[in-house]
Amino acid sequence: MPRLTVWVDADSCPTRVREIICAASTRCGVDAVFVANRKIPLPPSPRVSTVVVAEEDQSADAYLIEHAQSGDLTVTRDIPLAAQLVDAGLTVLNDRGDVFTEANVRERLSIRDHMYELRTSGILVSEQSRYGKREIFRFANAFDRELTRALNQKSTDSTL
Repeated sequence: MPRLTVWVDADSCPTRVREIICAASTRCGVDAVFVANRKIPLPPSPRVSTVVVAEEDQSADAYLIEHAQSGDLTVTRDIPLAAQLVDAGLTVLNDRGDVFTEANVRERLSIRDHMYELRTSGILVSEQSRYGKREIFRFANAFDRELTRALNQKSTDSTL
């Protein structure tokens, strides 16, 4: 039976999100791989591992694109990376619980690019968006839902 892996673009992944992923991977018996350009503190678990990539720009992204397989679950804040992963058949969500799909990822990428242009031209001042209990709750719910869906899909695929 093909194994489900949870892949995490871990460079900017909040601590609480990492904890939720680690707990779920242990509880559900799935591997969680955190990819970053530095060592990431994680709770000890035989199901959890870290891959430290070069500090070069986009090296974590390249690793994820190369190693994640269709049907796996991925967590990233990086919308261009999310678009590539969705195109490769992966389930992708961010640390706020937003699920990227073929139907919405291009729009999200377009909005991101437009906002970047506004910020770099000085028209829009960048604000730090708040990340608190509500966002953690949304992530936990979305992650549990998508993990359950992915596990069910892997189980169905293996019986065919």
